[in-house]
Amino acid sequence: MNTCFVDMGDHVELVAGCYEQIVFGYRVCTSDEEWTLEPNFTHHAHTASLTAVSSSDRFIATGSKDETIQLYDMSKKTEHGALLHHDGTISCLEFYGTSHLLSGGQDGLICVWGTQKWECLKSIKAHKGHVTSLSVHPSGKLALSVGSDKTLRTWNLIEGRSAFIKNIKQTAEIVLWSPDGEQYAVVVNNRVDIYTVNTATIIGTFAFPKRISCLKFLKNTLLAVGGDDESVRIYDVTSQKCVLEFKAHENRVKAIESFMKEDFCVLVTASNDGYIKLWKLNLEKLETPSLLGQVNTTARLTCLSVWIPGEAKETTVEQSAQPATSKAVVELPVPVKGKRVRLPGEEVIVVEESSSTKKGKKKKRQKVQ
Repeated sequence: MNTCFVDMGDHVELVAGCYEQIVFGYRVCTSDEEWTLEPNFTHHAHTASLTAVSSSDRFIATGSKDETIQLYDMSKKTEHGALLHHDGTISCLEFYGTSHLLSGGQDGLICVWGTQKWECLKSIKAHKGHVTSLSVHPSGKLALSVGSDKTLRTWNLIEGRSAFIKNIKQTAEIVLWSPDGEQYAVVVNNRVDIYTVNTATIIGTFAFPKRISCLKFLKNTLLAVGGDDESVRIYDVTSQKCVLEFKAHENRVKAIESFMKEDFCVLVTASNDGYIKLWKLNLEKLETPSLLGQVNTTARLTCLSVWIPGEAKETTVEQSAQPATSKAVVELPVPVKGKRVRLPGEEVIVVEESSSTKKGKKKKRQKVQ
């Protein structure tokens, strides 16, 4: 019988969403022979298929076609309420440290949420059309977004405004910063363009055999890519060459994540075939990875996140990005469905374009009572 012997320092859980509206939680249990994924929880808070999942040191956030972001407290394994601001599908979610969650949606908005009070601190009309993907710079001061208006936009998160707009002629589905924040990858159909942050220009391009649905930087120079076939390919970012290819699933690969364990990388893949798989990969000596363990969820998986408890890195997002409040909050308030949690005396700055907004009108400062 396989025994879970990971201590809290090595405690890892995998969280996956699917078309069938369910969120699955599995604890990774390691052994010398085979790793197992022990079912830990199922969460059925959505009324439509899941589209995105992201994790912080305590919370899981899930987005769906039902227009809501659902929160789950991983420390208590309980629901923590819903965030209701977007009008349309939630297309992307990303936590930054312990303090902020960013969401993008079909309504063209990017929302910046404060995790202390679960308040929408900023609502930015980011794209004319859908926000298809966003990525926060490792510093927390910048974010990139791509949308169906065929633009790539850089956002100053300190001031909540656009810093740079680049027309890319096609709709990009994914944008992703490298771990060091010096490069970023942009996916258009089956092509990956690598940009350098210094000049915001393409320094390399490589093509995947079919449409790309997921990618993950394993380190600054290695990028794992999956899509509408059964294989995962790993590319050298510098040479733009495929340095490793292996069959991972029986159907399209929908999500790729990774984490380090001792001296090797654990690659996690999820597929429409229902399986979540763990692969042992040596990043210094790239060889076909060995299968550490797997589980069949029997669902059509759409998204995946790795959750590791503990202290997250301190964020560098300036406090000026948060609204002022007259008193300290000791406990986390729980968002309630249909309501927004706000405290007396709070000021929220809403940056949003609307049909009723006159041209050239300045930002509206809205006092919330």
